[in-house]
Amino acid sequence: MGKILIVDDTLFMRTLLKNILFSGGHTIVGEAGDGEEAVAKYQELKPDLVTMDVVMPKQNGIEALKAIKALDPAARVVMCTAVGQEQMVKLAIKSGAKGYIVKPFQAPKVLEEVKNVLAA
Repeated sequence: MGKILIVDDTLFMRTLLKNILFSGGHTIVGEAGDGEEAVAKYQELKPDLVTMDVVMPKQNGIEALKAIKALDPAARVVMCTAVGQEQMVKLAIKSGAKGYIVKPFQAPKVLEEVKNVLAA
């Protein structure tokens, strides 16, 4: 089980993900509401995995992903994307994301993706 940083600009989504991940035995080490905060928290907390929303204010998820990968090439980031954002997912994978989960979140799929990325 991993130490996870949850990044989403919506408190409701962060809470939903936190509950799903907690139920799967993971530890939530922190939360961030935008990309800039995500990069700062990544440096501070050194999580095993980051769940990263794509669309956020200040700095979007792709920009934050690139910044985190520049700091730590081994960083494991799973993108959270809405249905219909396939182009963003492709860009995220090219930029170093290890996987993605689709909103609305389905607990079994979230836990499976996180488990696979942590095991890789």
